[in-house]
Formats: sequence, structure tokens, C-alpha cells
Amino acid sequence: MLLWLLFWISVVLGHEDMREKLFAFPEESSTSYVQIFGDLKGPFTEATVCMRFHSDLTRAYPLFLLATSVTCRAVLLFYYPRSNNQLLLLVNNRQQYYDLQVHNFLEWTSLCVSWSSSALVVWVNEKKYKMDIESSEEIIGDPTIVIGQGRNSCNEFKQSQSFVGEITDVNMWDKSLTDEDMMDYFADEEMSGNIIDWKALKFNISGNVQIRPYADPYPCMAL
Repeated sequence: MLLWLLFWISVVLGHEDMREKLFAFPEESSTSYVQIFGDLKGPFTEATVCMRFHSDLTRAYPLFLLATSVTCRAVLLFYYPRSNNQLLLLVNNRQQYYDLQVHNFLEWTSLCVSWSSSALVVWVNEKKYKMDIESSEEIIGDPTIVIGQGRNSCNEFKQSQSFVGEITDVNMWDKSLTDEDMMDYFADEEMSGNIIDWKALKFNISGNVQIRPYADPYPCMAL
């Protein structure tokens, strides 16, 4: 209950166009994160999340967390860099690990993930990784979206599992984007999500998270 209440305690309340801006997470922390307020409520039977990020961390770290009143980890993105270079996509109780054909994420990386009733799909810099499924992954309950923190259980956030680095261009849709849509995103097209819109972002900042200018808002590193 305490953790859930902390989601609604803000240090900074924002609602602004974040183009050419980023969120910087300068240090490990159990209390620093950004809560993003979506423009649509659930349930969602399919969705897509896109973002751009970089980090110098060599340990595992979170990229995106969506919790609801029904489950504390409705959607989780977690990257394991050094041990096996895997990305974890968790949707409800389904966990899928993707072996990535990329050397590291020390440079800016573009990432999109989507899920529907037929597939879980990850895109890293235009490289597609797909897992076919046979059941719906409906997200039930109003979403609480967090970047900068993740969890491997429903306990409180841990410093050792926090994100350190920079994140920009976070968008989310209530549909699974097509391959053509993905290519538009990676080709630097300005696309606005209807759940999260980076150009009209509603958010709270807690702890030591900074908003900084971003000279190149659409980096795309070729594999």
C-alpha cells in the first residue's frame, strides 16, 4: 500500500512537449523515477511501446514498467547486458527472453515492443525478434507507468535494480504497430502514441531525475 501511494506523490508535475528533451537518471536510487500518466485507460488487448535510451550499466536494468490495480508487473522490460545479452519482455504472467544480436547499448538505441493475441514482438534498431503465441495478453485495470525503476516481485523498488542513463521519445499505442509503422519510427518519423505521447507528456518526477536538452532527438544506430 505504501509503494502504491508513493506513485502519487510527486516532486515535479509536468505536462509538456518533450521533443528535443530527455530524462536523465544520474545515479543508482530506490526512490528516483518518472511516473507517466496515460491518456487512455484499460483494458488493453494489444499495445506497442517505443523509446530511445542509452546506459553505461553492465548489470541488468529496467527500461519500462506498467502496473495496474490487478498486477504489479502487467508489463516489464528488463535488459541483461553482460551475462547473456538478453531482453526480457513480460506481459502479465508470460515471460519471453530475446537473445539480441547487438554488441552493447552504450550508444543510443531505439527499442519497440508490441504484443497482441498472436505474437510478442521486439524491435531493436530495426532488427525484429518475434515470438508467436496462441492466447490473449489482455491488460486489465488502470495503468500506472514508470520509467527508471523495475521489480522482479511486488516488493519495493531496489537501488540495485534502478536505471542509470538517459531515456527519450517514449510513446505507447493501444494497438500492435505494423512492420511499416516500425520502419517509420526507426526512419525518424515523428509518431505520437495515443496512450503516451512524448509531444504532450503528462508526468511526475520523484527523486533525482533531470530533464535535459537532447541535441539529436532521433538517434538510430545501425546494427
